[in-house]
Amino acid sequence: MQLSADMLALADEYGISLDTFPRLQVEAGALSSIGAYLHEKNMSKAVLIMDAQTRAAAGDKLTALLERENIHVRTIELLANHHDQVNADEASLVQVLVETPVGTDVLLAVGSGTIHDITRFCSQKLSIPFVAVPTAASVDGFTSKGAPLILRGVKQTIQTAAPVAVFADLDVLCAAPKPLTAAGFGDILGKFTSLLDWEISARVGGEAYNALAAKMTRHSLDTCVDHVEEIAKADEAGIRILMEALIESGLVMQVLDFSRPASGAEHHLSHYWEMHLLETDKRQLLHGAKVGVACSIITELYKNWIEQFDPSKANGDYAAGLLENWKEISLLIAALPTPEALQYYLYQVGAPATAEEIGIGSELVQNSLNEAYHLRDRCTGLLLINQFKKEQISYPLQDRIGSR
Repeated sequence: MQLSADMLALADEYGISLDTFPRLQVEAGALSSIGAYLHEKNMSKAVLIMDAQTRAAAGDKLTALLERENIHVRTIELLANHHDQVNADEASLVQVLVETPVGTDVLLAVGSGTIHDITRFCSQKLSIPFVAVPTAASVDGFTSKGAPLILRGVKQTIQTAAPVAVFADLDVLCAAPKPLTAAGFGDILGKFTSLLDWEISARVGGEAYNALAAKMTRHSLDTCVDHVEEIAKADEAGIRILMEALIESGLVMQVLDFSRPASGAEHHLSHYWEMHLLETDKRQLLHGAKVGVACSIITELYKNWIEQFDPSKANGDYAAGLLENWKEISLLIAALPTPEALQYYLYQVGAPATAEEIGIGSELVQNSLNEAYHLRDRCTGLLLINQFKKEQISYPLQDRIGSR
């Protein structure tokens, strides 16, 4: 996978050396290239970080390949909790920090989003580079520096280390469970609202905005939507399209050193639901599955807002900027796909499309619509709706929002 001309231009704009970008290999059989890469970088002692599922998907095969190349391999199989899940929490972080031998040259994250978050944090703390080996095209965070961690039961995103290389083996990705691929598509679909929220914040809150970064993220989104049928087939062509879009989105975040283009109110709902599941000791849901559903809900909320809200009656923070930019914001929201269209995209790839289908009840959705904007200090449409509302947002979204 080659860096696009836009990516090169964005890196130049931010003074980012091309040497800081990871080596990117997205092809069938990519696992077989890792040993040569490690030798090239004089990395002879490797620790593979995986769980039971990703060990079966790629970990055992990669271990054998590396040992054949005379790489000394140590494996760390992350321990699952009583829900048979691995979380990016203190227990997992400490396990890796304790079990990684002194003298290790490289960490390899063999898995999807959670395993990469654990590995990137430990990579920074141990000052050991890490290589990304995705086993599913499930999230856009493989190449980013941000590690969403659960610390003392609270979700926090910490800027840590980006991988020095990404080896995405299409044979492995095409064989991944379909819900994981569908979650990757859901994570991409969330860019409809995250990009909108970024532009709202730039117009109303004065946040820095980069049109090229937004264009690139939108290109990743549009490419996946335009090829949704191929992605749904989970064949090599479709999975390549999805994986490269996820990587490109992550690289934009890496260059900017923040997640704004790819994370807006839809991610705030997702994080709110995740924290509720943690507090109530429930099984966690796939990140992208939550984001896709939340994108549809936020879109419906925003479309109701522009039909029902009178910005001339708003007072307080952001009121002047909102009134001045209301026409442009309304046009941007009107240009979003309908909630029904977003749900149809999700159904096409076999993803759940409603809160009920992922086990999130109406009361929790309603609470998140009224409270999730507190989770990040970011101006979003959701924050503005809550700032100027006259009554609690109800869900399902039937009542009017704000004042006329």
